[in-house]
Amino acid sequence: MRIRASVCFLLSITSVPVEAQLRTQTVVSGLSPLVAAAADPVQPGVIYAVQQNGVVRTVQGSTVLPTPFLDVRTAIAFGGERGLLGMAFAPDTSGGRVFVNFTNTNGDTVVARFRRSEANPLVVDPASRLDLRWPGGNRFISQPFSNHNGGHLAFGSDGYLYIGLGDGGSGNDPNNNAQNPNTLLGKMLRIDVSVADGDAAGYRVPPDNPFLRGVPIAALGEIWAFGLRNPWRYSFDDPVLGGTGALFIGDVGQGAREEIDYAPDGAGGRNYGWRVREGTIATPGVSPAAPAFTPLSEPMLDYDRSSGTAVTGGYVYRGRELGNDYVGRYFFADSGSGRLWSVAWQPDADTGRATVTSRVEHTAEVGRLGAIVSFTEDPSGELYLVIYDGRILKLVVDRRAIAAPTNVTARTNGRTVALAWTAASGATQYRIEAGSRAGASDLAVVDTGSTQASFTASGVGDGVYYVRVRALSGVTASEASNEVVVTMGAAPCTSPPAAPAGLSATLTGRLVSLNWTASGTITSIVLEAGSTPGASNVAVVVLDSSARAMSSSAASGLYYVRVRATNACGSSAGSNELAITVP
Repeated sequence: MRIRASVCFLLSITSVPVEAQLRTQTVVSGLSPLVAAAADPVQPGVIYAVQQNGVVRTVQGSTVLPTPFLDVRTAIAFGGERGLLGMAFAPDTSGGRVFVNFTNTNGDTVVARFRRSEANPLVVDPASRLDLRWPGGNRFISQPFSNHNGGHLAFGSDGYLYIGLGDGGSGNDPNNNAQNPNTLLGKMLRIDVSVADGDAAGYRVPPDNPFLRGVPIAALGEIWAFGLRNPWRYSFDDPVLGGTGALFIGDVGQGAREEIDYAPDGAGGRNYGWRVREGTIATPGVSPAAPAFTPLSEPMLDYDRSSGTAVTGGYVYRGRELGNDYVGRYFFADSGSGRLWSVAWQPDADTGRATVTSRVEHTAEVGRLGAIVSFTEDPSGELYLVIYDGRILKLVVDRRAIAAPTNVTARTNGRTVALAWTAASGATQYRIEAGSRAGASDLAVVDTGSTQASFTASGVGDGVYYVRVRALSGVTASEASNEVVVTMGAAPCTSPPAAPAGLSATLTGRLVSLNWTASGTITSIVLEAGSTPGASNVAVVVLDSSARAMSSSAASGLYYVRVRATNACGSSAGSNELAITVP
């Protein structure tokens, strides 16, 4: 509802505050110091714990299997910032190829390929090892100092392997590696590893890598982006889970700023600014110098040392277990301070930048967990925290839900709307949500500040308002009540719309694509999915009135799906119902 400022409430809210309380659930503990983890893409419920000492442990459920997945202890230098630092599975249907990043016994970076054992997919075949061969012929990348090795590996939605390399170490990048086009250090690399097993190099340079064309400058072909100090964990917003494909990079600062860098899907050729710039400021203690090329890409966000000392990049949440409040929020942490945050962000297609629209700290909810050194994401989009002391924790929400209000009614008198409902036990106050369509809250979100089971709004403008109520207990919100439609001024309809027709579906792997037709005066389309015919216990998705198609990934299972059309006069009957089996 549009409410006059004299009653001290907001006219409209563009983003709903995060309501559910986050908690952590221990998956495993007691391992050797961890630096990363990776969910198995083909073995449900299996996570691999990457120990810095060179051993990858297989965690099945919450059980650590006695035989390691991988053991490269004899091949690595371990200590400080050296060791086994990252692992990623190639995005093929078999999940057979595995890539790891470690520092060898001389302290140089090696990216090695292995294959799973045919006899046991929960271990790799050590004889299958191939160290990738880099420009100049070496099967390692020389590291002049012991720190800033990067070490993370991740596959993009394009199927290419992205390798984040630090600037070579010491302080303030004394060799200016991050701006040097003739070294791989201080860069994000992008390579095609889908070559035959017999390929001597183990990769090819993708033909659309930006610097192959000399734009904006000539540089080594493997380079995707310049200007990184020590990229410690980066990820892609997974399109399979409904994401944008965007790249998010946590880049550890020198002594003043920590930063999260951003690039839209497919946007290579960027310069993130190190060592010319640290975060959004000129690097303290470094003489001004020209970067390799401009413009420099501003970070999506940065923070000073009052918040932390070593950023850990995370993921955009695209799962279901945390609830809709968290979908699309980017989670990140700081391993130095042990703090955890999430941000809502908004991409700008014109500038190629992303802007943070809200930032929430979750440290008080989950507690100080120690050094959060990495995140991982399972195939369903759920998030896990990797703690250096040997723990992997799953992010979950507090399940002690408060009951929702019931029997919401609305009475109008002139410009006044009086709402009433049946009280919910344990509520400390109530939240009123009003939207321009069913399920939306884009017109108003008002916390009443009272346990009274009624609310009156005056000065409400013309329009159609979809209104519901939630009970709050502290900051935890209940599910929504029943929804009432309030019409102020002339009603834009005389009857509910006709039911949509012709609902059809196509399947591409786990991606479900739906199409339908609908006509008449419509304010929203509602998609319903259930585990039994006629049910909507799996999903209720409210779409714009113009929507006639929708695509979404889904977990394996049988779903019964239908669509309805709504307007101010009510909801239509359901369309034809489809039974969809997702493999």
